[in-house]
Amino acid sequence: MRDTEPTKVWIDGAIVDADAARISVLDHGLLYGDGIFEGMRVYSGQVFRLPDHLRRFETGARAIGLELPGDTDFVAQVVLETACAFGQSEAYIRLIATRGRGALGVDPTTCHDPQLICIVTSIALYPEEKLSRGIDLVTASLRRPSADAVDPAIKSLNYLNSVLAKREARLRGADEALILNRAGMVAEASVANVFAVRDGTLATPQVSDGALPGITRASVIEIAGDLGLPVSERTLGRFDLLAADEVFLTGSGARIVPVATLDGQPIGPSGAGCGPITARIMDAFTHFTEHRGTPLSA
Repeated sequence: MRDTEPTKVWIDGAIVDADAARISVLDHGLLYGDGIFEGMRVYSGQVFRLPDHLRRFETGARAIGLELPGDTDFVAQVVLETACAFGQSEAYIRLIATRGRGALGVDPTTCHDPQLICIVTSIALYPEEKLSRGIDLVTASLRRPSADAVDPAIKSLNYLNSVLAKREARLRGADEALILNRAGMVAEASVANVFAVRDGTLATPQVSDGALPGITRASVIEIAGDLGLPVSERTLGRFDLLAADEVFLTGSGARIVPVATLDGQPIGPSGAGCGPITARIMDAFTHFTEHRGTPLSA
């Protein structure tokens, strides 16, 4: 086996290399962001919390009125087969469902063939030195849309709000963007949930404040309970992060990432980045993944 396998894609009932994957230019997922996705991880040859991801995937489909091309067992098999074809014990999975090909115009009733796509590849969102030192976070000027506009609980293909926030952060010399909601409270980062640690207690924004109910977020809440660390889901302001002893981000792509600075100000007494509680949770998360996965051979 080669050290690095090419990206594998399940599309139209076959697994192909990424360069051979094709989708219609009239697909409404491409034209209008009309679709949903899930980001998943393979750890030690197991897909982490696959049933939880598929449950959220199905819920997102119902929320936008999209009929998935296949039941849960079928979609799970697509994920496992594509991950097996990738041939690595560690990988990132992007599962996508689009409304399919339709007429030009936003009318979704012109689409009659929803498309399922599964991409399996390697991913590294931040270099190792950043992960050990902690990343730099800046507050984006854009706000997270409220649930009566675009519900942030739906992982839709329309991620322009996050894309522009990330772009702003990079143009300002930072690694990641902190996105506030319309009330000026913390929602999340551009592609990750936010946790603050103060006096040994963890806090993370409520879903109602614009936070995605992340799978890794839920895992960290469970891990904190196992470690005897108090944790609360509550409204947080930017001040709460600046006053914290430690701040870290969580996500399927990012995993657990310590934050060193916010808007140029160091987090914690020394701004060291990865504090002791963050380190404990990172270590516990590695062990946690060993018992919450679906084997690729299943």
